[in-house]
Amino acid sequence: MKISRPFIFTVLLSLSFGLTSWAQSSKTEEADMAFRTGSYYDAIDLYKSAYSKEKKFDQKKRILFQIGRAYFELQDNKSAEDWLSKAKKAQHNDPEVHFYLAEALKKQGRFDEAIAAYQDFSEASPNDPRGAKGIESAKKAQEWKDNPTRYVVEPEPLLNSKQMDFSPVWASKRMNELIFTSTREGSVGGDKDNITGASFSSLWYTKQDRKGKWMVPTVLDGNDVNTGDANEGSATMDKRMRTLYFTRCPFEKKADKGCKIWMSQKRGRAFAEPEEVEIDAPDSVAIGHPSMGLNDEYLFFASDMDGGMGKRDIYYVKYDKRAKSWSKPTNIKGINTEGNEMFPYIHDDGRLFFASDGHPGMGGLDIFVAERLGDDSDEWGNVKNMKAPINSPSNDFAIIFEGDNDRGYFTTDRPGGRGSDDIWSFRIPPLRYVIDGMVSDLKTGDPIPGATVKLTGTDGSSVEMTTDELGYYEFDEKEDVEDAEEARYIKPNTSYTLEVSADNYLNSTGQETTVGVEQSTRFQQDFKLQPIEGEIEFPEVRYDFDDYRLQVNDSVNSKDSLDYLYQTLIENPNLVIELMAHTDTRGSAAYNQRLSQQRAQECVDYLIEKGIAPERLQAKGYGLSSPIISDSEIAAMETEEEQEAAHQKNRRTTFRVLRDDYVPPPSQEDSEQ
Repeated sequence: MKISRPFIFTVLLSLSFGLTSWAQSSKTEEADMAFRTGSYYDAIDLYKSAYSKEKKFDQKKRILFQIGRAYFELQDNKSAEDWLSKAKKAQHNDPEVHFYLAEALKKQGRFDEAIAAYQDFSEASPNDPRGAKGIESAKKAQEWKDNPTRYVVEPEPLLNSKQMDFSPVWASKRMNELIFTSTREGSVGGDKDNITGASFSSLWYTKQDRKGKWMVPTVLDGNDVNTGDANEGSATMDKRMRTLYFTRCPFEKKADKGCKIWMSQKRGRAFAEPEEVEIDAPDSVAIGHPSMGLNDEYLFFASDMDGGMGKRDIYYVKYDKRAKSWSKPTNIKGINTEGNEMFPYIHDDGRLFFASDGHPGMGGLDIFVAERLGDDSDEWGNVKNMKAPINSPSNDFAIIFEGDNDRGYFTTDRPGGRGSDDIWSFRIPPLRYVIDGMVSDLKTGDPIPGATVKLTGTDGSSVEMTTDELGYYEFDEKEDVEDAEEARYIKPNTSYTLEVSADNYLNSTGQETTVGVEQSTRFQQDFKLQPIEGEIEFPEVRYDFDDYRLQVNDSVNSKDSLDYLYQTLIENPNLVIELMAHTDTRGSAAYNQRLSQQRAQECVDYLIEKGIAPERLQAKGYGLSSPIISDSEIAAMETEEEQEAAHQKNRRTTFRVLRDDYVPPPSQEDSEQ
């Protein structure tokens, strides 16, 4: 089974490592005592042995529940689900059965089933807010899973082992050295922790080589830091990278000592004999997970000391340089909940990152961030979940950032690593935008190779390329440019115009924008170019029967159609066109010739009024000479509506290109732009 609980709840902030002896009046009582002292492995074995000998049915149901609870504490959520389900089926009347079953399901990412179990808990215990909170959390978890942030996370195989590896911390200003906690083989001493069954944890060190590859980790130099008969881990360093602060959890028989923070000065490549950091708290209180920040004036840590908000809270102490001592611990009220808040990390910009199971999250521990409420404030608030993929249904904690960059490392026990707790990296890859598409013939659909595609951005950029033999173009990355950001044609928060041209075709334009686009996106812009030959149609210009004026009413605006032609002329400034107007076949040829000429001129006048040079336009009326639907075809139509629609098609306005060598005078060209 997969175990990662020890260094989150049981070891580094345990209530006590001192296990005293007790009288054993029965197997069940012995199991209960093992459970209360955190010896969950022993408790499971004892409960299972007691179950077969227990005669009272109510007690047998409680044992099923306790076995499920013990597996839950060991993070074996599948086994916890199995035993809690048995307790539920046996109708154990403790509402906590439903709660822990919901939690175990949620930590396996089975959010719908978890919601149902939380609802059972709310019905059994309507006054307990954990039910509604669990439902809300599971719904958000599903939403975050379905809509992850842009972070990319992946395990670091060179840092991880088959054992527990967690809580990385920078060990150099260049951020190419790490100190982290591990129970891997080779830890100092080699003794076993009687609660976790694993080796005592030690601090390990690694450094990147010239290629940025992490070297084989070694035990941190300075045997006085790693003792071998206690758990050392979850460290931090001061701003100068000269002082190491770390957690030490001693193991002493018949003693009640909690974890404490110790400090050690760096001496060359090793660390000197450490000394305990004097924090005003009883010896029995657990204090750990230190984080130095804000110019080394603050030391953040987690503790289970009395007077907190929940099980374990985040506190801070401030250093008094004159007194050379730390202030009394201050509980951060805007951060802590009735649950567990641990593994604080203070960012250079003052934000506080921490792990919690008390705020709505995706599973076990989630990583959260809180803002400092003012540059000189001692308060933090506006707590936000880091969401997926930083967080998962598993435990996620102990995050660090590489300076101001959106990359760094964190710890997780999710699937995909080597051991139980593993160190993973995270980063936000640069946004990648691409504009591509096909350029083809409007009439035949054939690709147009060699077409020119010009890209102009609102940032002042301008570049051209030609389509390949398949009519394809792509604005992606520039060749021979090393800088990843500069190598991209398409930039964030920029709008682009595409102008496409090819010999014997009308030009075409398109628009794309990355403004507000927060995901890497491929924009597809296909262009179908109109050949410059014959009669060219554009959106229908309508006239009333026996009238040359442009039809404009509530349902039709023929000026909109002419605006399309206007835009075509703007995009093709070298064209001279003949605007061709036709009538239907009703009436005399002479009359229809005059009417069509008036209609053609009406269109030309509108375009001139819009700013098109008169010498680029010729009005030509064709009367009834060129119908596209014959009188016999119209006569064969069944209804008057069909016949009138056919006449309307004959009353068309089109254009043809006379030549494409027009050169506008400079002032006129400017006015048309």
